[in-house]
Amino acid sequence: MTDHFAPPPARGCSQTPVLKQRGQHEVFCGLTGIIWLHRKMQDAFFLVVGSRTCAHLLQSAAGVMIFAEPRFATAILEETDLAGMADAQAELDRVVSELLKRRPDIRQLFLVGSCPSEVIKLDLANAAERMSAQFAPRVRVLNFSGSGIETTFTQGEDACLAAMVPVLPDTDARELLIVGALPDVVEEQAVGLLNAMGIGPVRVLPAPARNAEYGIGPNTVYALTQPFLTETHEALQRRGARHIAAPFPFGEEGTTAWLQAIATEFGVDAATFARVTDAPRARARKAVAQAAETLRDKSVFFFPDSQLELPLARFLTRECGMQAVEIGAPFIHRAVMAPELDLLAEGPVIAEGQDVDLQLDRCRAAAPDLTVCGLGLANPLEAEGLTTKWAIELVFTPVHFYEQAGDLAGLFSRPIRRRSLLKMEAAE
Repeated sequence: MTDHFAPPPARGCSQTPVLKQRGQHEVFCGLTGIIWLHRKMQDAFFLVVGSRTCAHLLQSAAGVMIFAEPRFATAILEETDLAGMADAQAELDRVVSELLKRRPDIRQLFLVGSCPSEVIKLDLANAAERMSAQFAPRVRVLNFSGSGIETTFTQGEDACLAAMVPVLPDTDARELLIVGALPDVVEEQAVGLLNAMGIGPVRVLPAPARNAEYGIGPNTVYALTQPFLTETHEALQRRGARHIAAPFPFGEEGTTAWLQAIATEFGVDAATFARVTDAPRARARKAVAQAAETLRDKSVFFFPDSQLELPLARFLTRECGMQAVEIGAPFIHRAVMAPELDLLAEGPVIAEGQDVDLQLDRCRAAAPDLTVCGLGLANPLEAEGLTTKWAIELVFTPVHFYEQAGDLAGLFSRPIRRRSLLKMEAAE
């Protein structure tokens, strides 16, 4: 199959000046990542050291029934802890000991920092080191921050995986590591395509269990599946692993480019690559084309929220025919985002960080056909007559790789169709 993609633009966005925003921002906190991480790591437990608000957030977001035994919980900081009247470290030791006694299946325990624990400067890193020594070798205790003080919600996963990288074993084996938590069905598709090309062994981070047989070393090459894994990317490089730079696997073009970069690294010939990818590529094209009928020539405006914004803008502009007005991202890591910026045609404002009031002014002035934003902004903007898409839904819905390309396009086309139907009903 010959590539049907449009050639890269003569002038991409790699050299576009980035609008730096450092004002008030509207995002969820990194604790949200626990909702999908605890499902991926079957022998892990996430203990948030935080407030009752943290506990309510996790319980509500995860929809866990009261009689269920999830793999996360909150060690609630009481007023005596916050006021320094109690030894929070001693209390944490007691809670962890009781937890591990009651749940002998736990092999990895994550102590997760929150806004309250960071405000009182509770040292969870030393606590994790102390507990690891105490409970080794049965349980490994790690620490990461899920605080939302200066971060967005997807950075919780990044901080978690980055905490795991230094403790993975050393290896000299040549292995491919796929980095990023994906729904099981999507992960199976990705690994299946790579295996069909003869690429292997393929390892996945996070693995479902601590004893998964893989390590990190100078012969490890890795491909990111999520654009927000920048700390993990740097941690892997410090271990000597090498990054396979590629666009992210959103849509047919992104998926093909991601697979092609890996195939090139492992010397897969063109005939084998075509044999494995031709059929799913055709299905993806057909599925995306249906949604693109609604999206073509429509304008889109991205508020910074999930860090998926640049790859999604590339997908919408190149495969669905949309026009990007502004693409806001919480952070832009040049080494990770360079392939995406090269494919984005010059034109949209590229913004990093957020000053929500100024960005709202620009959005209202542009009056885009679709605005991608957080939950806190969506309802007010809808009330003003703008059509919106919840950014968080793009993280919780399977959207990677070929078989989900049509679903991804549909997430953007449905709000526009809904608005059109409402207008028609109002006119009648």
